[in-house]
Amino acid sequence: MYAASGDAFEYEMSAPGGCTFQQHCTVSLPYIQQGDWDYVVLQEQSQLPSFPEAQFMQESYPYAAELCSLIRQYNPHAHILFYMTWGRKNGDTQNCPYFPPLCTYEGMDSLLYARYMLMSDDNHTCVSPVGAVWHSIRDQYPELELYQSDESHPSYFGSYVAACAFHTSLTGRNPLDISWNGTLDVSQATIAKEAAKMTVYDSLSKWCFEADTPQNDSTEVVLNDPDAFSLYPNPVSTTLHVHIPDASDGGSMMILGDNGTPYYQASVATDQTLDLSRWPNGYYLLQVHIGLRRYVKSFVISH
Repeated sequence: MYAASGDAFEYEMSAPGGCTFQQHCTVSLPYIQQGDWDYVVLQEQSQLPSFPEAQFMQESYPYAAELCSLIRQYNPHAHILFYMTWGRKNGDTQNCPYFPPLCTYEGMDSLLYARYMLMSDDNHTCVSPVGAVWHSIRDQYPELELYQSDESHPSYFGSYVAACAFHTSLTGRNPLDISWNGTLDVSQATIAKEAAKMTVYDSLSKWCFEADTPQNDSTEVVLNDPDAFSLYPNPVSTTLHVHIPDASDGGSMMILGDNGTPYYQASVATDQTLDLSRWPNGYYLLQVHIGLRRYVKSFVISH
């Protein structure tokens, strides 16, 4: 695809099967230490970012930050992209009994979306939203097969869709200008390009947080700190109660939907009651900013 566009590039890949960010901090370190990379793409093990928040916080989030720190240490001019993956075709049946949100594609995919956006935002990187492009195609063209028979890995068409998303994320170019269709017929290739254009190219700034905050920003992000604030019930159907012990110190709070859309902003108060009866079902992130610390918890609305 890049060669057909007249681009020349060199790449190396460190992708042992099922490798986690924690493992990449060791096994991929020699690649990072080579230096002089223009772009570095980070993909977590496909299920881990969708696991319960406490597990994600312990097993994934801190190692995403460690990898970004290592990349910047040895490649100070590199652009980092998180590879936003997709939910399994019919959810994660293996882990569904232990965490019901994973029982469906929509549940798993929305968690992957939220977690990759969080990691990208907090580490001041960009994200290649492949999963979001897949979601668009699933909604509009359900007859097109994005998956292999294992309902997890991509089909040839799914891989082409991912390539279109990355082409746009890396170059900033309109994917409709891609001339190479691989072995796809023109109609399928055009669908992939149009989905990448609509989702990625038409809103490039949405997927990049590099310029939002200086890389030397001293803000500390803390997930799931039980002493910072509490919210209940979770899941919530109508009324959400938020208790912030340190509200007297001043600060702000924001609620984001699973697509990153802000739903609510306000100054912090010790006790707040929010009427969510008309909010759509789904997964949300509540962020509380107090001084140089940002606290994040997730909750679910289920009417």
